[in-house]
Amino acid sequence: MLRNAKTLERHELLARDGTIGHVKDLYFDDQQWNVRYFVVDAGSWLLSRQVLISPLSVDLPDWEKKILPVSLTKEQVKNSPGIDTDKPVSRQHEATLSDYYGWPYYWSDPVFTALAFAGPMGAMPSAGAVAADAERVLALDQAAAGVVGHGEYDPHLRNVNALIGHHIEALDGEIGHVEDVLIEDRTWEIRYLVISTGNWLPGKKVVIAPLWISDFNRNGSMIHIDLSRDAIKGSPAYDPQQPVDSGYSGRLHDHYGRPRYDRW
Repeated sequence: MLRNAKTLERHELLARDGTIGHVKDLYFDDQQWNVRYFVVDAGSWLLSRQVLISPLSVDLPDWEKKILPVSLTKEQVKNSPGIDTDKPVSRQHEATLSDYYGWPYYWSDPVFTALAFAGPMGAMPSAGAVAADAERVLALDQAAAGVVGHGEYDPHLRNVNALIGHHIEALDGEIGHVEDVLIEDRTWEIRYLVISTGNWLPGKKVVIAPLWISDFNRNGSMIHIDLSRDAIKGSPAYDPQQPVDSGYSGRLHDHYGRPRYDRW
């Protein structure tokens, strides 16, 4: 099921031995468009410290009660590497955090990381084995394509709150701005951006898949998509009060002549 990022805020993360805090923001990578971390405000028990928790640690959510259980203890979270969420997250910090919790390096093996959502954390290889393989892959990537180094920030890691408000530019003009994102709640994949069309199409909202983005500059506030304004204007109506299901998604992709998502 697809869920709005805005509704995930204030969801409570529940450790095995008590509440950690509530979701304040989400980090995602703009290559695979998967949520990589919850930014969690831990509140008074950690002096309002913010921590990063991977969706890989989330067990079966209780959506009605707005609770995300995690397979961690409060002591683990308390002793986790610190993070300044006001600054870009470095690859070194991500590696340190992944080593500490035993999470795989998603930037080295995104396929393995995606498959990990389908199985229990206990089925993963050891953190040492993952880290050794990830270092090897990362070194090859850097040599071949100049990928970001460990000490530098990750240019592909972005937060959802900063994404909100970005302007959307079609092939022939601006259409509106990002109002929300729709996230698949099993794989934590961002399926669509919700766009408010403002004065162009008053009262109408449309959804755009990340695969249709042609340019997304980190330093700017504009996202370019390879669709025309006429195509967008004639797209199937999006009703924020109704869930986006496979039927609507299929009609939307067929309208644009784009491949459908292969799973729901």
